[in-house]
Amino acid sequence: MTRPDATTIVDPMDAEKHPMSRFLREDRMPHIWCSSCGLGTTLTCFIMAVVETGIDPQKMAVVSGIGCTGRVAGYLNFDSFHTTHGRAIPFATGLALSNPELKVVVYSGDGDIVAIGGNHFIHAARRNMDILCVCVNNFTYGMTGGQVGPTTPLTAKATTAPYGSFEFPFNIPYLAVASGANYVARWTALHMRRLKRSFQEALNKKGFRVIEIISPCPTAFARKNRLGTGLDVLKYYHANSIIQHGADPRDATIDMGGKIIVGKFLDEDRPCYRDYVTENVSRQLGGK
Repeated sequence: MTRPDATTIVDPMDAEKHPMSRFLREDRMPHIWCSSCGLGTTLTCFIMAVVETGIDPQKMAVVSGIGCTGRVAGYLNFDSFHTTHGRAIPFATGLALSNPELKVVVYSGDGDIVAIGGNHFIHAARRNMDILCVCVNNFTYGMTGGQVGPTTPLTAKATTAPYGSFEFPFNIPYLAVASGANYVARWTALHMRRLKRSFQEALNKKGFRVIEIISPCPTAFARKNRLGTGLDVLKYYHANSIIQHGADPRDATIDMGGKIIVGKFLDEDRPCYRDYVTENVSRQLGGK
């Protein structure tokens, strides 16, 4: 299949062709996401950011693991890889090191990235690998039945916690900053324009960049916790999201029924892993 050309102009008034169709594998449609799931919204923001930054899609690779969010790699008409559960980041690491011209993006869920893949997450951040890591957080294992995950808020109910979860959840922005990422932001699926802007910023940076997206899961999480429809969850995001750029990520823990601190927590420019390797190897070879 021919990959999309970022310079191709598609008439938005063409009733037979959607302006974003060239970025999607239409043979994989219809998608498997539930009605009012936030994943489609996040994907739209990502595609818009790619178009507006002018990045050549043929120089981008998207990697995902298992789960609802993991389907993104199969739907995008880029070079994409659907890896085993939790292994998206090490696979992406190999791509980034072998071909520095690639824009490498990991696009997966909270269960994939900070549960079974948590060890890879912290070490990729520690090394400041040149990868954009997009973590869509719906607080649950949505595809496999709604079990407790590493980001499930305290007291939230799940199929494996009928009386509520009593495990302290990960605070993803704090985990990312503490581990060494050089760009960390969080938005909800409601904040489309701000999310698109974060995608644009992160795509134009080097190093390990993390964008967490809080997204409604109307089927597994909202239903179990009687939160209403996906629209009801978005209304909750609207009423309870607090934008605090530069906030201390330690204060960004998400409590069940509480406020959600969103914004850009960190934006630094530091050499990434490959830069360190290249500089030090060149110095040592030059000294011989």
